[in-house]
Amino acid sequence: MKKKVITAILLSCVSISCLFGCGEQNTQADNTTDKDKGKYHFEIIVQSYQSSYWQAAALGIQEAAADLNVDVNCTGPNTESDIADQVNMINSAINSSPDGIGIAACDQNSVLDSLQKAYNKKIPVVCFDSGVPDAPEGSVYSTIASDNYKAGELAAENLYDALKDTLAAASSPVRIGEINQEATSESIISRGMGFIDKFSELAKNDGKKVAVTGHEYYTDHCKDPGNISDADIVIEVAVPAQTTVELCATEASKILNKEDTVAIYGSNQVAAEGILTANVNLNVLGSDPTQNVLAVGFDAGATIKTAVRDGIMLGAVTQAPMEMGRVTVETLTKIADNETVSDIATPCYWYHAQNMDEDKIAPNLYD
Repeated sequence: MKKKVITAILLSCVSISCLFGCGEQNTQADNTTDKDKGKYHFEIIVQSYQSSYWQAAALGIQEAAADLNVDVNCTGPNTESDIADQVNMINSAINSSPDGIGIAACDQNSVLDSLQKAYNKKIPVVCFDSGVPDAPEGSVYSTIASDNYKAGELAAENLYDALKDTLAAASSPVRIGEINQEATSESIISRGMGFIDKFSELAKNDGKKVAVTGHEYYTDHCKDPGNISDADIVIEVAVPAQTTVELCATEASKILNKEDTVAIYGSNQVAAEGILTANVNLNVLGSDPTQNVLAVGFDAGATIKTAVRDGIMLGAVTQAPMEMGRVTVETLTKIADNETVSDIATPCYWYHAQNMDEDKIAPNLYD
């Protein structure tokens, strides 16, 4: 696949309106068509607008469209479980013959045929947030995303550090929960696997035996699922039937109700908010590992930020969704201008109550 070179730019937060309504979501940077004004026209399809993460990405998209004087139509399904709806949106975008398409795929395998169609029509595609590892060669010009596996590792490292003494002193097996909203997108899968593999590695280095149980995809694809019969630590992975906070809360409640649970991780905003929703009734989360279940999350949003600040959640990993959205438009524009681009890694940060107001962290903690 031919790659091209670009420098990522950190952006500041801006206020800009997006249109949200019933059914599929749509935002338009300019109601006048690109054909009338000689602008480039890009179609961008996000995973959904069900969390403020994607709304923040849309703000970055709209800001870049205004700055670069390009026309962008930004759409997305109601939830990240609506895979077929997203594929239909992508195919509609291809049929409109835009100058480029940006895709944050809900399911990394569901978009393969669409990517081939775009390639056949010579429409460049940029993937953001989630990559498509098996994309047809040459169809994806650039992937703009966090290193999701390393981001999962970052969550595991910080949780393990807080739990290390508790694990060392445990006289019987303990349980670590992991809530992943699905097992289809590259981003969620990688964050889940990164957490499992790193936590297991750290525990084994300290002489502990680890077993991974629960959802089959994660138990089958992690580095070492271990053996539950002699495990000192059980990592239990749960995936809800659909990507909603309520169903993630149901899965989290099952794990939090188990007496041997000492910690739980949610690998995106929806999953982390599900954990916090479950805690409303259970009231087991907190910052003292001798008294509470420790929780770590992913992304930001008002609910997670408040929980971190108040000590209900130990901390979380945040990304830079507005930067991701902005750089997606910048990259599509460079491709249209026949400039070279390549994959771009956007940053992730671990934040907690003590550092969340720091200059490096605060701009990435969207509401």
